[in-house]
Amino acid sequence: MQVKNLDDVSFGAVVSNIDLENLDEEQFDELHQLWLDRALLIFPGAKLTLEAQDTFAKRFGKLEFPRAVPISNIDKDGKVHSQGNDDVVKSLRGNEGWHHDSTYMPIQAKGAVFSAEIIPEEGGSTGWADMRAAYEQLDDQLRKKINGLTAYHSLYYSQARAGYLPSNQNEDGTYEMYGYHDQEVPLRPLVKVHPETGRPNLVIGRHAHDITGMDAQESESLLDELNDWACQEPRTYHHQWKVGDVVIWDNRRLMHRGTPFDMSKPRRMWHTRIAGEPQTELALNH
Repeated sequence: MQVKNLDDVSFGAVVSNIDLENLDEEQFDELHQLWLDRALLIFPGAKLTLEAQDTFAKRFGKLEFPRAVPISNIDKDGKVHSQGNDDVVKSLRGNEGWHHDSTYMPIQAKGAVFSAEIIPEEGGSTGWADMRAAYEQLDDQLRKKINGLTAYHSLYYSQARAGYLPSNQNEDGTYEMYGYHDQEVPLRPLVKVHPETGRPNLVIGRHAHDITGMDAQESESLLDELNDWACQEPRTYHHQWKVGDVVIWDNRRLMHRGTPFDMSKPRRMWHTRIAGEPQTELALNH
């Protein structure tokens, strides 16, 4: 296995000369420790089958979904969705905001394996931002202010604020798409200690809203300030995909986002989401 840390970034590594489908326990232990250290591992041209991708992800924990799901503007009939009022397009556009996966669910995701099958010639990179480095580099006054604070996380909030709520609402006020549940809105700390590294990081992003003890305007202003501060170089990296690339990231430490591309061009990525452990990733009010 050959490892090259990303240049001028506080996280991430490119890993080559490795067979992800046939890792023995010693190799996996080494890779797992590297994942905890660097949070984002990139495997250029790994070209895993979807079954192999899921099997690889399962070595890190149980899956949140039974199998890899497409993150794509191509539907099952091959149609490319490109119109702004299309719910598929709205979902993809919403994902262009920085976020942690599944903070809007009772249990936050642990991580994800992501791969590229069909990509446009331009645009469509994926970005990650290091919330551990962001917390550590906050000024003392702001760090003291946010320690102990909590905020709610909701896909309804984030999609509505961006103008991307789905078009068709169910009779109970929910939507068919994942994450639009009718359970109690999850409450999470703004600062959380990583259960495996023991180091604190921010838990913020576009889904976070209504910090307890603040009015809505004050809360929104503070969260915008934190998000803007956190997602700046050298705490960010954007990967321009090539077909067959595979990555895995630690969702407990990193936020991520998609970036714009010409929606008239087809793009299909495959996402295997690793479920969080309930004892460490359960929302405070669940």
